[in-house]
Amino acid sequence: MVDKTRPKILVCGILFWYPLAGVTCQFLHYLIGLRQLGYDPYYIEDSARWPYNPALGESTPDARPNIDRVAPILHAHGFADRWAFRGRYEQGQCYGLNEAQINSIYKQADAILNVTGAQEFYDEHLQCPRRAYVETDPVEAQIQVHLGRQSVIQTLDQHTHHFTYGENLGKADCGLPVERFNWHPTRQPIVLDLWPPLPPDAQSRYNTIATWKNKGKDIEFNGDIYYWSKDREFFKFIDLPRRCNVSFELATNPDPASRAHLHARGWHLTDPVYISCDMHRYREYIRHSRGEFTVAKDQNIRLRSGWFSDRSACYLASGRPVINQDTAFGVSLPTGRGLFAFSTMDDILAAIDAVESDYPGHCIAARQIAGEYFAADKVLQPVMDAIGC
Repeated sequence: MVDKTRPKILVCGILFWYPLAGVTCQFLHYLIGLRQLGYDPYYIEDSARWPYNPALGESTPDARPNIDRVAPILHAHGFADRWAFRGRYEQGQCYGLNEAQINSIYKQADAILNVTGAQEFYDEHLQCPRRAYVETDPVEAQIQVHLGRQSVIQTLDQHTHHFTYGENLGKADCGLPVERFNWHPTRQPIVLDLWPPLPPDAQSRYNTIATWKNKGKDIEFNGDIYYWSKDREFFKFIDLPRRCNVSFELATNPDPASRAHLHARGWHLTDPVYISCDMHRYREYIRHSRGEFTVAKDQNIRLRSGWFSDRSACYLASGRPVINQDTAFGVSLPTGRGLFAFSTMDDILAAIDAVESDYPGHCIAARQIAGEYFAADKVLQPVMDAIGC
């Protein structure tokens, strides 16, 4: 099981805790990408958190349904003996690698990538000489450090390196404080072979997959409230279908009143849980789209973090144009062909007109952006070089 010739890389995160296909894709890209680069990657989730069961809509100590959903995908991609879930809570069990094997991997690992930063560190993790915090959602950590929140500072201090999808951090137009920690810009790696483009379909819709409303993650900074929930942003552009001759669909879960407003303005809606509970359905939903139209979170928009969605990267890899709300991601990604950043309704309409005037060309450009800017080797090798592994 243990390859002594290649550096052992331990990837941690929320793969089993939140077993929906978008998260599964996110971590699968890391694991496959590292293996393609010649590393020996493992995934171990070793947490006191109860996992979330999407069928129940709540957290539960029973991890078995999540294991049954995710483990076959890992096995299908060659990671049958390279994963573990250990519940560090009452009634928690160990799946995949046994406890002796988990402890052995901790001792042998050359580096840990704590993707999403969700894995709490125990003494076993601290044995590893290189411990990278890979932040996929910027804003909160930077503000909490600025405010002196010791629990956040202590968590970040446990890591030797810090990476962020907020690629505009530290720039003059970014409103986030950057203190104490050196944040290296990075982005979602994509294994292009997982997203072979399909021929264009004139009947397809611009779509996206999103949580409609989130609570409890708004944050106050310098006297302002910065919001997390996407419903606020979608409502700003709710009249979009009435302004275009193309069709739009949201795979999201709005409340009844919001659902009625969306339907009245021409939006098509579909069940996000049904799509996201199956890896094949999730990929095919993206690949069969006409492109992605989506919004970002207010926190990333107003503070101009430079964040870009890992899901949007999958649309690009599938050769589908992306029209995404501006977070300053244009500082690191090319826009105007295959990928568009918008702030206003006029920006959206101009982007739609541009795409529809040369749809095949924009599909080719989207795939080219994915290959040049998101290909796993091009994203992950600089990360591994930065941590010295």
